[in-house]
Amino acid sequence: MSASSAELDRYLATRRALGFKLARAELLLAQFLRHLQTIGADTITTESAVAWASLPADAASSWWGQRLSVVRAFARHLHAIDPVHEVPPAGLLPARSPRAVPYLYSDADIAALMAAARELRSPLRAATFETLVGLLAVSGLRIGEALRLDRDDVDLDEGVLRVRQTKFNKSREVPLHLSTVNALAAYARRRDELGPRPRDPSFFVSVAGTRVLYCNAHLGWLDLVRRAGLQPRSTSCRPRPHDLRHSFAVRTLLGWYRDGVDVEAHLPLLSTYLGHVHPANTYWYLSAAPELLALVAARLDAAPGSPS
Repeated sequence: MSASSAELDRYLATRRALGFKLARAELLLAQFLRHLQTIGADTITTESAVAWASLPADAASSWWGQRLSVVRAFARHLHAIDPVHEVPPAGLLPARSPRAVPYLYSDADIAALMAAARELRSPLRAATFETLVGLLAVSGLRIGEALRLDRDDVDLDEGVLRVRQTKFNKSREVPLHLSTVNALAAYARRRDELGPRPRDPSFFVSVAGTRVLYCNAHLGWLDLVRRAGLQPRSTSCRPRPHDLRHSFAVRTLLGWYRDGVDVEAHLPLLSTYLGHVHPANTYWYLSAAPELLALVAARLDAAPGSPS
């Protein structure tokens, strides 16, 4: 399988040159090649790809579909070089899980999460999570973007965050309100008092002085949700960190509609602020809040020429 391994390196290098990150794909394809080696196969077949993708047996079918889609992309690359490799047909396994229903946080929910963070036993962990929750709520950052911020990315003098090489290989600058700048400055002072010898350049730090890992942030989030007493609204609507971003977008759109702003003209600005590739990605937030839909309907009813 050394030839396939070398071809995998070329495949990843080519796609990364086009802007794809492929961290998960690299891990999955390495596992798949080891699987082929174990079963003594020299080429990709639909049967071997589906058999590997359907592991583990108790996983969600959407995960199987994602695994198979990774193999399909690599198989297309190999098939172009040597047609002996089969490309599994599309649609053999479902590739997408149902989209979660956004949990729209109220101001009281956000205050409860920040209060719960202040009650954490470690002063540094308390300060980190309280500030992280607040920043996500007022900036619309993805949690991964916030955790990847280095100290040099947080310009408190200019009041700007520099979000680098994030989703879709995009970078952007995020201007901040003065109150947010003051909160970040207060955290930075507290962080440096409690951990004067950091091991990483990250802005948000763990109790070990290292960058906060996403998995640990997620576990910490679940603990805050429990402490704050937030409850799922349905099996598909649970309080997630990403929903702070969704809530930010909905609040912004609500404010624009209430103020009579030309939303269509301003939406590209919000898309840029959020780091969306296209305003259509931002329009999806319109479907999440009944109040927002009601305002849209009212504006349509008031438009000239609308049926009475």
